[in-house]
Amino acid sequence: MSRRPPGRAEISALLAEHGISPSRALGQNFVTDPNLVERVARLAGVGVGDRVVEIGAGLGSLTIALAATGAEVLAVEIDRHLEPVLRELVEPLGVTVVRADAMSCDWAELLGAGAGAGADRRAWVLVANLPYNIATPLVLDVLMGVPSVARLLVMVQREVGERLAAQPGSRAYGAVSVRLAYFADARVVARVPADVFVPRPNVESVLVEIVRRPAPAVPADVAGFEEIDVLVRAGFSGRRKMLRRSLAGLVTAEAFAAAGVAPTSRPEELGVEAWGKLAQCKRLTESGQPVPPP
Repeated sequence: MSRRPPGRAEISALLAEHGISPSRALGQNFVTDPNLVERVARLAGVGVGDRVVEIGAGLGSLTIALAATGAEVLAVEIDRHLEPVLRELVEPLGVTVVRADAMSCDWAELLGAGAGAGADRRAWVLVANLPYNIATPLVLDVLMGVPSVARLLVMVQREVGERLAAQPGSRAYGAVSVRLAYFADARVVARVPADVFVPRPNVESVLVEIVRRPAPAVPADVAGFEEIDVLVRAGFSGRRKMLRRSLAGLVTAEAFAAAGVAPTSRPEELGVEAWGKLAQCKRLTESGQPVPPP
């Protein structure tokens, strides 16, 4: 069985029929353009044999487009009012629907990890239209704690998406950019106009493709994520300050020199590898161990 994703008229009718109003608290903005969600499904690059988890499935527009690719789709929705409508629309297409909060769920249980020796070990692709208030923490939580998700394609507010994918030296580059780059590569693949949503948001959105690295950008024997993050948080707390000021009391002049990082640098100038080297040299100089050359 197959069907076309619902358009604006059908979505409005579904909302009216079931007495549902989009929730501001949940950041609900429903996509009303069938062509757009079908394009998102194509950009996700999924098909028969792939496993997709969709967060915030809503009224199933994107869910239906993903199911049409032949992929196995797990649709996660937190809203108990939307859940029965979503089930009615997508379960006949073979989609599995789960009501859960993606910010607090047990991902191993949700995705079936650790189910025994015979468990399905295929990687997952996460595809979602994410509300502004959870987009960044959800993406980082998945990258940090859900290794079975190998790729993500997320629709997010334009400002958020540009920060996730930003490169060193750009205006959007910040602490979030460094954290993501430790685990993955990201790029903005499309812009999404505000007028395809109901209700219409006040901002544009973008689609961001995130591909997990085979290994973190900084090797474990150089520095761990937590070591790096301490410096990143401190450095970007004074974004326009030179690092010798924002990292005063954390990084010595000796550690800066050993890492090959100028103390006059600003945080937005350093890529994740440089942050890793700085963290390594901080640890080694503090412990009195020899420091590798920069």
